[in-house]
Amino acid sequence: MFDTLRQPRLLALWCPDWPVHAHAQAERLPAEAPIALIDKNVVLACSRSARAEGVKRGMRQREAQARCPGIHLIRYDPTLDARAFEPVLTALEGSLPGVHPLRPGMLAVRARGPARYYGGERAAALTLLGTLADLGVPNPRAGIADGLFAAERAARWVQSGVGSGVDPVTIVPAGEVAAFLAPLPVELLEDPELVSLLPRLGIRTLGEFAALEEADVVARFGPLGARLHALAGGQDPRPATPRIPPRDVDAVVDFEPPLDRVDQIAFGIRTSSERFLDDLLEQRLVCTALRVELMGADGETSDRVWLHPRSFTASEVVDRVRWQLDATGGARAGELRSPVARVRLTPETVDPVGAHERGIWGTGPDEGVHSGLSRVQGMLGHEGVGTAISTGGRMPADRQQRVAWGDRPVVARDPKRPWPGAVPPPHPSTVYEIPRQITVEDVRGRPVAVNARGGLSASPAVIVSPTGARRDLTAWAGPWPLEERWWDPATARTAQRFQMVDASGEAWLLVLDTRGWWAHGRYD
Repeated sequence: MFDTLRQPRLLALWCPDWPVHAHAQAERLPAEAPIALIDKNVVLACSRSARAEGVKRGMRQREAQARCPGIHLIRYDPTLDARAFEPVLTALEGSLPGVHPLRPGMLAVRARGPARYYGGERAAALTLLGTLADLGVPNPRAGIADGLFAAERAARWVQSGVGSGVDPVTIVPAGEVAAFLAPLPVELLEDPELVSLLPRLGIRTLGEFAALEEADVVARFGPLGARLHALAGGQDPRPATPRIPPRDVDAVVDFEPPLDRVDQIAFGIRTSSERFLDDLLEQRLVCTALRVELMGADGETSDRVWLHPRSFTASEVVDRVRWQLDATGGARAGELRSPVARVRLTPETVDPVGAHERGIWGTGPDEGVHSGLSRVQGMLGHEGVGTAISTGGRMPADRQQRVAWGDRPVVARDPKRPWPGAVPPPHPSTVYEIPRQITVEDVRGRPVAVNARGGLSASPAVIVSPTGARRDLTAWAGPWPLEERWWDPATARTAQRFQMVDASGEAWLLVLDTRGWWAHGRYD
């Protein structure tokens, strides 16, 4: 058994529906809008207004849409969730030592220090809730109890509907944790196997589970069951372990007076770029994603995140700043209407330096290619050198994506998905970036059309180019209908696709849409 006397007195702070709040702010949606976060086509979290319409966690996406047609569906991004919670942690750490983040939206601290400083546990909890409210956190809750597990349950007490009233602070008196936890359901143990088994054994509350003999629990459920049995009985010796705040390695360069020439700005940040990367190396880290923020003299900003397939060097950091200035049209055009007064470099993503060490025999050829293409890119601009990657899609042109050299590929459409309705193989070896308009006629010289049921007006016989050149057809296959995004008029697409072979032996991928016939590719 765990020793109850060693349980720390903890204060837990909870931000209800934090993932929904963070994603709604990122998407600039109103707080009262019905919102659901989707992960693998299942609702991971939803807003209060969505729950009022019958949407709940674990529900399939289609069922959620059926219950609330006006719901906003957002793909869950755990990095956004954590990144949005970072300013909250930073603000609390500025006035409260020993903050222990449990997960985005939930944290704990030892209650003894704040209670002494603010004159009691309740006063400390109300003060911290006021700090969270000032940071824009909606309806924060606080719970104080012996042990981390009970403190979390106390913080969620009112929100779960178990308690009464609207008091945002729940305080469990010392020594009464077991009685507080006893009526709560076993689902709070958050172990799927145990939570599924206990109700079938007639054990539905934490109190009933805690009443079992410890030896019997260990024999039936093993060490994990013994630990959960102790939690159910209010015995949780886990301390609130404060995190070590990350060292700020941002590089900020102020220009006085502000500069309006790209070469001057690039020269001015070179030393700071080297110092910026050296500070990361001191922590055994390298930067793989860099945020560059440019601020004009009139307060306007240009903000962009640059990705790197390996890790940035000082010269590459300077190049990214220069390319971002070029993309805005210089320091006096585009997003920046005035000379540049400040440049901020922030490591958006870092990796351990050991993951990017050179091999025993070096990586000479790869580094040589990267260095040469980067020099050409420096002369032509960021988009001057690129490479192609394979993506998903139903048309050949959709299955390729151009990526600027040096950028980490971000695939918008997963090529591993099935993509029903895609053009069947073999795929054309030549795909036209801009489809070429043509005409397909039957043996009588009339344009071939397709009706609403997919039937042809006549068999295709001739391909006619815009110049009047005619190619007789010897074979053809199709049509394969395509109807995409019918619910969105702006991006909807309806077409019929054909594979045709002319008398010279050349094969073509032709598409008939509402505008006419188009040649999309050629089979070489």
